[in-house]
Amino acid sequence: MASHAVESSSPPAGFFAELPVLPTERDTFDESRFRPAPGDWALAVTDIVDSTGAIARGLHKTVNFVAAMGIAGLRNLCAPTRIPFLFGGDGAVVLVPPAHIEAARVELARARGQAARDFEMTLRAGLVTVETLRRFGCDVRVGRFEPSPGNSFGVFLGGGVGLLEAAVRGKGHEELGRLAAIPESLDDGEPVNLEGLSCRWDTLHSSRGTMLTLILHGPGDLREVYAEIMRLAGPDIQARPVSLKTLRASWPPKGFMLEARARRRGGSLLGWGARVLVETLLARIVLARDKPVGDFDPERYRQEIITNTDFCRHDETLCLVIDSPLAGVEAVRNYLAAVAPPRGLRYGIHVSDTALMTCLVTSPADSLHVHFVDGGGGGYTSASRVLKGTA
Repeated sequence: MASHAVESSSPPAGFFAELPVLPTERDTFDESRFRPAPGDWALAVTDIVDSTGAIARGLHKTVNFVAAMGIAGLRNLCAPTRIPFLFGGDGAVVLVPPAHIEAARVELARARGQAARDFEMTLRAGLVTVETLRRFGCDVRVGRFEPSPGNSFGVFLGGGVGLLEAAVRGKGHEELGRLAAIPESLDDGEPVNLEGLSCRWDTLHSSRGTMLTLILHGPGDLREVYAEIMRLAGPDIQARPVSLKTLRASWPPKGFMLEARARRRGGSLLGWGARVLVETLLARIVLARDKPVGDFDPERYRQEIITNTDFCRHDETLCLVIDSPLAGVEAVRNYLAAVAPPRGLRYGIHVSDTALMTCLVTSPADSLHVHFVDGGGGGYTSASRVLKGTA
């Protein structure tokens, strides 16, 4: 729990704020409710180099935290304007309005530098306008997944995200990679504003058998496949990786030093570590008492966390984490093995007993907070590696 007023409860109107609301995961398959992004907005992507190796060294929580830095930094930069963003475990996608594009380049350069200095991670980053991506033959169409009022995630169609990700990784259009490149000289050593970014909750332990991380990639409408996967692993509410059964907070939280490094902004790491410890202790006491304090209601906040978790969909790719019985995992495997070849689908599966959650909290009292979930033991990174292996 944290409280950082980086976004007002009534953000100004804009492209993303005016999109039709998609209140459930199933609604994100209704492509008629997506809209083309304005050409003068810019798409930014980040990606951690060798996230597989970092996870093997026990740094999974750090990988998720660094991946979320790009979202937090650009969201704080653009506040109070509401912008679409997507979390991918070891990277992120963010769409930035034109007034903030040049500043966003600087923030991404700073985030890359801070990832190296404070977390010993190599972060790739790139940014180009939507108009540029259209010149390269792909589009960026955006949906607004909003599981509760004011808490929005972006879902993307059109191929632009995948095209830019490949270019930034050096595996796509060389010219697009050059256009998207962010010069090292833009990193002036100033820290990124990462207020609200935290990982204070314990590891989420499966309450139903196992945490299933799945990446599905292929052409056509995936809603039928998604519905069948959820039926096999469901019912939907129980299949959520975050629930009252899995949500636990101990003290001190294991990730408190990640937050201290992110928030110190040039100050003393020891001092910020102590500050985060005090804040988390007070939060732990409030949550344990389970009684409202001012406008903050712990019970309501827990229920909102369950609702306000991300759903990752872009282009022809769908990513999700499910708390499933072991029998459900086997049923999903068998189903995908049967339907994938005739549909031209590729998929990657990773199973673990746990999942990790990284939080971006604007104002818990005002119900403004979103949460990113990745399967334990590698999650999206491991599933992606298997997916690549089936190409």
